[in-house]
Amino acid sequence: MTKVAFIGLGRMGHGMAARYLDAGFHVAVWNRSKAKAEDLIARGARWAASPAEAADGADAVVTMVADDVASRAVWLGKDGAAVTMKAGSLAIECSTVSHQHALDMARELRGRRLIYIDCPVTGLPQAAAAGKLTLLVGADAADLDRARPYLAPIGDVVRHFGAVGTGTVFKLINNLMGAVQIASLAEGVAMAEQAGLDMNLVAEALATGAVASPQVIRHSKRMVTRDFSGASFTAALRYKDAAYAVALAETLLPGVPVSRAALAAYEKAKASAPDDDEGRMIEIVSRPK
Repeated sequence: MTKVAFIGLGRMGHGMAARYLDAGFHVAVWNRSKAKAEDLIARGARWAASPAEAADGADAVVTMVADDVASRAVWLGKDGAAVTMKAGSLAIECSTVSHQHALDMARELRGRRLIYIDCPVTGLPQAAAAGKLTLLVGADAADLDRARPYLAPIGDVVRHFGAVGTGTVFKLINNLMGAVQIASLAEGVAMAEQAGLDMNLVAEALATGAVASPQVIRHSKRMVTRDFSGASFTAALRYKDAAYAVALAETLLPGVPVSRAALAAYEKAKASAPDDDEGRMIEIVSRPK
């Protein structure tokens, strides 16, 4: 039976790990909190005491962790996965990390005769649990072909952007644009409220008009009703992704004022409510001066 180690069982990772069980893989899991793995263990997953223990004997190791620091720790720390991974096995990074981190990890893991693929994803937790994520891949073509059986359980669309690092470039662009859209939506909704417009009509018009996007459609009604239950993406995570994206953008473009403005808005949101849904941006924008 093909062995997969899955590291990181947050909102997205839990559903992704479950998909490997659904597909009949032998799955080892590790997470900082074992409680998040209990239902997976009950279904047959093997609990590992460390990333290294999870990766021991695995054909592929898949990570879904918060940031560069967490990624480096689970791959290259004292008990990191790379300590026990066998030569030629796949290291699949589904976390959203910085571009430089992806390049650094590829170099370091290749030095250990491992195959590193940057494979950040788009989609909500429901899509993760259903295996309907879009996978944004940076990899050599031959490495991607080898990885496809390990990608199929978690995603139904694979977008191959080129060499290692390119998948992360696009993911950062995608999430930066999301930050811009949500921050501007919050200001627009706040303006409409202050002007006394019919807010139910505003929500409908935003979600069906020319400015509608998946982010606007998803967040406009939630902002109007102030219903932020079922958070799937937090202010802290959006800020982290925007910060990585702006750092990359500044190496490529002469100036990124719109991106910097969105980053500043999310810096406030992170300071106010880091673990709350990012749609709470409306509450920050609406505060009296």
